[in-house]
Amino acid sequence: MQSEKDIEKEFIARIEKHQGILHKVCFVYAKDEADRKDLYQEMVLQLWKSYSKFRGNSAFSTWMYRVALNTAITQTKRLKLLTVNSEIPSLGDDLEASMDASEDVKILYRAISHLNKIEKAIILLWLDEKSYEKIADTIGISVKNVSVKLVRIKAKLASIIQKLQ
Repeated sequence: MQSEKDIEKEFIARIEKHQGILHKVCFVYAKDEADRKDLYQEMVLQLWKSYSKFRGNSAFSTWMYRVALNTAITQTKRLKLLTVNSEIPSLGDDLEASMDASEDVKILYRAISHLNKIEKAIILLWLDEKSYEKIADTIGISVKNVSVKLVRIKAKLASIIQKLQ
């Protein structure tokens, strides 16, 4: 059995390895740098609180996405963090470095900010090259529903991007 210190080290290592997931979710669900930092901390806190419940039935990154997205959706409802900005928000130094924020990426994420909470979650997972099965498992919908929603989301994004350019 692992000691509490070993569990904490393992948790920190996993968070560091997959922190890009948290940064992506923060960028899409929070309106500015201060809100992104707050949301990031809240997601890490929720991950730590529920870490003992992680059984390894899915990949850690899938479980992490699920907790992060649920936290972001809950926080945006509670704190009204979600806003649709007409200007491209600052990515922040850490995220900009990790995402290599080209103009196309900025436009894409700006367009994503116009989607509803579930659409954002689905497109984030899809952009992270998760299978339809993993997206369905993470979001809690059927694989067929993922397929249908992705077709609609892509069309919606194309329309939004066209308006933004």
